[in-house]
Amino acid sequence: MKVPASQQSAPEQDDPAARAAELTELLAHLTTCWDEERRLLARRLHDSLGSSMTALTMHLGLLTQHLHEQPQRDRAGQMKQLLNTIIETNRKMQLALWNDKLEFLGPKAAIAELVSDWGREHGIKARISLPDEDPAYSRAQGVALLRCAEEGLRNVLAHAQATAVDVILDDDGEQAMLTVRDDGAGAAPDAPLPAGRHGLRLLRERARMLGGTLTLGPAPDGKGAALTLVFPKQQG
Repeated sequence: MKVPASQQSAPEQDDPAARAAELTELLAHLTTCWDEERRLLARRLHDSLGSSMTALTMHLGLLTQHLHEQPQRDRAGQMKQLLNTIIETNRKMQLALWNDKLEFLGPKAAIAELVSDWGREHGIKARISLPDEDPAYSRAQGVALLRCAEEGLRNVLAHAQATAVDVILDDDGEQAMLTVRDDGAGAAPDAPLPAGRHGLRLLRERARMLGGTLTLGPAPDGKGAALTLVFPKQQG
């Protein structure tokens, strides 16, 4: 009995290597689309909600100048404080979605701001080491560097019980390496990425798409853990 063509398996579908390559290509496309959607959503929040809240604050300030009774002025002050809180929340949402510094000033500026804000917010000593020059990166490379810094800091906060963290970006012109290391609980040598830690697993796939690697293990001095992203500047 002849099997209908529609039910026959294509040779490439039976090839694990071809299937893996197909899934990698699909994941790369989905990740690019996801990044672009986040960028566009952050821009809309800035252009619409952000500008509207700022305008409301200005109008409220003008209105307050014509209020003479103290209860009314107190109420106006409370409204202004509420608007300022909404503006700050909107700013943090934009930053969580997409850091404009990444696009306009490059990964160095975006990572520096991230580390400084993170250390101040969580009360943990956060140090950063960056190249003297401002290396050129593609958008995909810049996003991967920033996401590695974000995920590394998130990992430190959730699991490391650390008191200090170092974020180090090295670039010799041929490859880039970003390391997030802490003085916390540490990690086993050659530790696999923990199951269920989808942020780390997605970051590993980003590294693969760039022809690089992502590793999680003990820090070089044996104290704490280190998350390291390495990729070539020019892909073959």
